[in-house]
Amino acid sequence: MIEVLIVDDSAVYRDYLTYILSSDSEIQVVGQAANGKEALDFLKFHQPDVITMDIYMPEMDGFEVTRRIMEDKPIPIVIVSAVWDVMEVEKTFKAMEVGAVSLFEKPAGIGSPNSESSAAELIAIVKQAAVAKVARIRSRRVSASAPVTIPPSQIIRWGIEVVVLGASTGGPAAIQQFLSGLPRDFPSPILMVQHISSGFTRGFVEWLNESSPLQVYVATQGEHIRRGHVYVAPEEFQMGVNDRGIIKLREDPPEHFMRPAASYLFRSALKAFSKATAGILLTGMGVDGAAELKSIKDAGGVTFAQDHDSSIIHGMPGEAIRLGGADYVLPPRDIASVLASVVSKNYN
Repeated sequence: MIEVLIVDDSAVYRDYLTYILSSDSEIQVVGQAANGKEALDFLKFHQPDVITMDIYMPEMDGFEVTRRIMEDKPIPIVIVSAVWDVMEVEKTFKAMEVGAVSLFEKPAGIGSPNSESSAAELIAIVKQAAVAKVARIRSRRVSASAPVTIPPSQIIRWGIEVVVLGASTGGPAAIQQFLSGLPRDFPSPILMVQHISSGFTRGFVEWLNESSPLQVYVATQGEHIRRGHVYVAPEEFQMGVNDRGIIKLREDPPEHFMRPAASYLFRSALKAFSKATAGILLTGMGVDGAAELKSIKDAGGVTFAQDHDSSIIHGMPGEAIRLGGADYVLPPRDIASVLASVVSKNYN
């Protein structure tokens, strides 16, 4: 049984979330709190498996209480937030930065056209969070590590024309770490798929731009990819690229229940650029992109998977490793270091 604490300043909304989550036989709501202070008081005597967390609350908001929980008593936290409020979206990603594992738009009320699908998605996200691995902020902070050396036999002899990346649960923080580890003069375009709840992609991109040395964009139809730029797949579209470097957005069916899907992007890039493709899989539930990462490696491209210890959920990268699809298994910042070294050697 997954035990959940609901934190929200609206009693009506707390009851609604309780109604949604309690409809699943595997979930039990064990407490409610109206603000961060009440949540901390509850945690003195209880240890729920998951916390759903509002952002704007009196006395102590969702960002501050998330920070405190992840510093002292880590528990998987799902931020349940409004996407129409720019300031709330900004604080939502700040909460992700300090350790929240996932986010979700406040579900539609009973009677809304998408109320059932919204409720089902929230239940799925809470279940994913329940198996996420969390650690104290102090141990999650990235410290300087020894340089990762590349054996001469593994240095590829051709230019990398495109980098493709896929991530899911825990991905926003991992992607932030990866991008912040790249040099400003990184010469290849980067295309990425992050599984994220509807409405948050633009806020995600804006948050990444605060720390990334490269410019990050929401990809648009027909856009020509440029060196040193990062393109994030928009919601509800499969993203591909052709051999002229033109982004193609399609309403093709989901893959692995996902649209956008890393598998679709990886296949497209491999078809367009063959062995001049670098593929990366970061933390996330499921197997999206794993087989396709192996295909990139088999074609002669260079591939990376996030290591187990730094992953919130090791599903996607773990499956790629199991299939033999990863040349390198590293934390996100070390992936950035090795990738930059490999790419620069081929552009020098």
